[in-house]
Amino acid sequence: MPIMTPWRRTLLAALSLSAIAASALSAPAPYLQRKPRDEVIYFLLPDRFENGDLANDHGGPNRGALVDGFDPTRASFYHGGDLKGATRRLDYIQGLGATAIWLAPIFTNKPVQGAPGHESAAHHGYWITDFTDVDPHFGTKADFKALVDAAHARGLKVYMDIVVNHTADVIQYRECPEGHCPYRSVADYPYTRRGGAAGPAINAGFDGKDFAKLTRPDWAYTPFVPRDQERAKTPEWLNDPIYYHNRGESTFAGESSLTGDFATLDDVFTENPRVVRGFIHVYGKWIDEFGIDGFRIDTARHVNPEFWQAFVPAMLARAKARGIPNFHIFGEVFDPDPAILASHTRVDKLPAVLDFAFQAAVTDVLTGRAGPERLARVFAADSVYEGGAAGALQLPTFLGNHDMGRIGWFLAKACPGIGDGELLARATLANAILLTARGVPTIYYGDEQGFTGDGDYADAREDMFPSQVASYNDNRLIGTATTGPRSAFDPQGVLYRRISELARLRAATPALREGRQVTRVADQQPGLFAFSRLLAGTEVLAVFNTSDKPIRANVQVEAGSASWRALRGACQPSAAAPGSYSVELAPLDYMLCVSEGRP
Repeated sequence: MPIMTPWRRTLLAALSLSAIAASALSAPAPYLQRKPRDEVIYFLLPDRFENGDLANDHGGPNRGALVDGFDPTRASFYHGGDLKGATRRLDYIQGLGATAIWLAPIFTNKPVQGAPGHESAAHHGYWITDFTDVDPHFGTKADFKALVDAAHARGLKVYMDIVVNHTADVIQYRECPEGHCPYRSVADYPYTRRGGAAGPAINAGFDGKDFAKLTRPDWAYTPFVPRDQERAKTPEWLNDPIYYHNRGESTFAGESSLTGDFATLDDVFTENPRVVRGFIHVYGKWIDEFGIDGFRIDTARHVNPEFWQAFVPAMLARAKARGIPNFHIFGEVFDPDPAILASHTRVDKLPAVLDFAFQAAVTDVLTGRAGPERLARVFAADSVYEGGAAGALQLPTFLGNHDMGRIGWFLAKACPGIGDGELLARATLANAILLTARGVPTIYYGDEQGFTGDGDYADAREDMFPSQVASYNDNRLIGTATTGPRSAFDPQGVLYRRISELARLRAATPALREGRQVTRVADQQPGLFAFSRLLAGTEVLAVFNTSDKPIRANVQVEAGSASWRALRGACQPSAAAPGSYSVELAPLDYMLCVSEGRP
């Protein structure tokens, strides 16, 4: 053994401190260690959230609303919200209890589309022309980096909304000068004939696999890029019509669901290996450069499964190499059938999909159209997802969104004449189910302030900052009598406080995030709904009264769950008998009780 001289002791101490420092530097930040199932997602449209920089409202010079898209008085145009505004409101988002922010697409868009008299603007972000840069209406890459860095400093994750199915509407068809060309099928217009099965031969030898032999794009229509738009898109390869299906408008049925144009938008030929490589490169760079934490994938069901089978592993590997081990990817599959949703996790290999089945069922239950057995059937189908019930834990669940509308609108529409108190109670109950049931709760911005909207799409995209849209300012709000233009960032709002308390309970109770869910009671008519979340000897019992009458009942629990305490509501301190627990609830109320086992 070497002699331990003072010099050697000093050297060893210094080396030890260096090792500790290096270990600290290499240790992942705590937020990176959270699994997707641990998050509460807050979904916002940058244009409608907060205006942090008036100078970018027009996305450049003021060229008029029909050119630059800015008109804060019209629901379907840009209103001025941006990335600096979102950064300014991070404390508000975190105060709600959200842990991840999902931003609607921030990429450069074609500002205005639509026939004369029917124009609208790309405030939503889904008409992309440049997949490599930030839309100037929202700011710059530096603004996005500042947002991501500030969010990460608070322990918040940032999810980007991405699109591969389509680009903005740039390509036109000579056969349809007015647009809206009807869909032309592969059988009637094969890739190896021009203008129909009886037309002249083109693309000799193309069998759907060897894309080197696909050289002409005029199999169904004659596509062209209008003058002065030949370089409208970035990356450059996206300007070539050969990388699009060019078959006309999708009917959203059969093959057209995959190869038709989505409402005139240019449908990308995602079967082409060049397209696969291109989008892997594009979106991988956003991970590399900004260290984002996940992707929500728009119109995922309208892309061929083989694309996702290549894209998803590449993105997960890119994120892992960047030090992001829990990168969350979830696709939009707009369908209320769990079997359809699950097929996209099993066939496409998407890690998760937005849970439209949950959304449809919870809306039916809370509007009184169905009893809670409707929701229990959705949870009973969790085994069909890839990974079974464990896989279902990372499905983002939600009550409404920017396309279909808000839960407040669904409630008011289904229950004409509903009073303010009942509307608040039903909205509260919906959020309570959202934040306690399996899945990743996803809150649509403004719901926490009682926004209801007037319908779907632009009618459900109100401004959080003082609005100039008349149809927004006269909306009924849940939990307040206030109307008119106002800043809606009120942490004392009744729904904000109720949601934040539910989020706090979820964060503090691991069983509510990762516990196995077991339905205990699910009435066929409006009435009692109860489920347990079970984890490592802990049982959390969530009980909901979806009816307008009080309920008293005994609910089955685990035999070993003897002593109980309340998380919310008047929970009994002990079981009525082994395996039986007594509950009592007022109309449209809920309770959360927890047992750690025997006393």
